Amino acid sequence: MSEKELNKLGATLWGIANDLRGAMNADDFRDYMLSFIFLRYLSDNYENAVKKELGSDYQDNLGHWYDKNRDDIVDFEKQMRRKVHYVVKPEYLWSSISEMARKQDNELLHTLQSGFKYIENESFESSFLGLFSEINLDSEKLGKNYTVRNEMLCKIITKIADGISKFSTDTDILGDAYEYLIGQFAAGSGKSAGEFYTPQQISNILSEIVTLDSQDPSSGKKKKLDKVFDFACGSGSLLLNVRKQLGNHGIGKIYGQEKNITTYNLARMNMLLHGMKNNEVEIFHGDSLLNDWELLRETNPAKQIKFDAIVANPPFSLRWEPNEAMGEDFRFKNYGLAPKSAADFAFLLHGFNFLAQDGTMAIILPHGVLFRGGAEERIRTKLLKDGNIDTVIGLPSNLFFSTGIPVCILVIKKCKKSEDVLFINASSSDNFEKGKRQNKLLPEHIQKIVDTYQFRKEEERYSRRVSMEEIEKNDFNLNISRYISTNIEEKEIDLKKVNSELREIEEKIKISKNEHNQFLKDLGLELLS
Repeated sequence: MSEKELNKLGATLWGIANDLRGAMNADDFRDYMLSFIFLRYLSDNYENAVKKELGSDYQDNLGHWYDKNRDDIVDFEKQMRRKVHYVVKPEYLWSSISEMARKQDNELLHTLQSGFKYIENESFESSFLGLFSEINLDSEKLGKNYTVRNEMLCKIITKIADGISKFSTDTDILGDAYEYLIGQFAAGSGKSAGEFYTPQQISNILSEIVTLDSQDPSSGKKKKLDKVFDFACGSGSLLLNVRKQLGNHGIGKIYGQEKNITTYNLARMNMLLHGMKNNEVEIFHGDSLLNDWELLRETNPAKQIKFDAIVANPPFSLRWEPNEAMGEDFRFKNYGLAPKSAADFAFLLHGFNFLAQDGTMAIILPHGVLFRGGAEERIRTKLLKDGNIDTVIGLPSNLFFSTGIPVCILVIKKCKKSEDVLFINASSSDNFEKGKRQNKLLPEHIQKIVDTYQFRKEEERYSRRVSMEEIEKNDFNLNISRYISTNIEEKEIDLKKVNSELREIEEKIKISKNEHNQFLKDLGLELLS
């Protein structure tokens, strides 16, 4: 499917969402709609495999085969678990559910509840466990009683089925449509969207940077990354963007962590919708600041898991409550704790601890991390003295759905060749497109940022390589305006020349005025003074 067709499908589904959600909160409706698209994906993928497996024995639907071959069902499902790793009963397939919706079947809601429970608990061992835990089909948000809720579900599912039926049935397309809708719902959700979505334009910058060779970015992209990590992965879009840069087989395994249960489930669905197998991805529900993922709790540095690339868009200036014991946490003890008022550096240090020696981390943070004092100044100073801050990229304000503040991207490395720090000021008006509600980075703006980083280019009022000596003279303050002036030098004016030109003009005015007054005198009219 072309990008034009994909945008059309996305717009069709988004139009359905807007038509049907009424007064329902965008976040709530998002969870219902995306769950149904996920069910459609699972069903299509499963039915395609079933058709191949059964061959000529498969007629118009799987239900008929089950009715005729009851004694073979157990063996058949074992075989399907080996082939596609999961099973969906005929009555829970999208084709059956959408047909019930079309007929306004009063049992649709009950069937959906049973289907979601079956998929979570029986379809695929533990991989789908809790996947629909936040989808409450009994919620009054769908209607005040069972009948109204059932009618609403019939309407939503019928509209989705009709909307999708006009496009290609390729299962890969549903993954792209899911991503499109996540972005649209993020825009519609406003402030709350920061919890789960990084705008695609910014995601592109991070993913391109971390896939370049860390020691010599000018040599181009790495051919393969063994492990990629996002410790605040939201819906997983940023991780998928890194994967897109290197192709489906360019990453050994993707790791993500997400604190919000609803968003965690969105990420799991997103990975599956993009065809990622169980051994290719691991998403953990937990709090990165508390480091409650057993995988990351190894205290022996020699045994700790390390990642070739880390990308992150953590919550900006999150208030947190570190206790005394955290001061001895292996992630923080060499740097000190970030202040309670802003966990930005706590997130950065968490990721940095798990970065491989030749890896690259790109993290989005508020500008305050560049210049705030106290504990943050001490952490920033140590990172600079140790040669870990490679690049500082200033972005325009109002790029995010969740905040209007300008943000920066810090590129962090444990081992880097260049002894200077590259500053990129991409926030001036000629480096983005201004919009009514949201500013936007166009492809050429994104490419300029990536090229500047890749080849460490210097350009007046845009980018500059700054020595550690100069940074030290500025007390390790990384405020971009200290190093890159955006002022346009005023053109020198030759006052003697201007004075001469004004005298000439004045003389011409005098001559013209005398000529005009002569005409007025001849006509008997009042002269100009």
